[in-house]
Amino acid sequence: MKILIVSDTHGKNLNLERILEYVPPIDLLIHLGDIEGGEDFIEAIAPCPVEMVAGNNDFFSSLPKEKVIELGRYHRAFLSHGHYYYVSFGTEQIIEEAKSRDCDIAIFGHTHRPLIEKHDDFLCLNPGSLSFPRQENRRPSYIIMNIEEDGEIHAAVNYY
Repeated sequence: MKILIVSDTHGKNLNLERILEYVPPIDLLIHLGDIEGGEDFIEAIAPCPVEMVAGNNDFFSSLPKEKVIELGRYHRAFLSHGHYYYVSFGTEQIIEEAKSRDCDIAIFGHTHRPLIEKHDDFLCLNPGSLSFPRQENRRPSYIIMNIEEDGEIHAAVNYY
């Protein structure tokens, strides 16, 4: 299973459009909020199912604030924009919440900085921002996550 993970497009979807053309076929697109009205557009251009949650700038969105999804046969992921769990200060709270929901993966956005953290058997992912990156190189970023048949996960930050 190949998954494209993005966040914080803030209504500017050109980079997402280009990445969808560039990245080989994907099985799932996950958007972690701050979509700012682009939900219908994203679903229309995605070549696969889409999972989205609302961010702190999605004021009039009907998207859920968070959700739990099954990824393959072996993994459960907690999706959240992250602002309710103070992710700008660390991942402890979002990991605790994900574990309380019987998840082994937490996927969030909000910080505009990409992150891949492994904590024993727990995985924490943040794709950064496709529109307004804040990390040192200021390049738009996203994550490609592959889940093998046996459940093994490979995740990498990619830059546009």
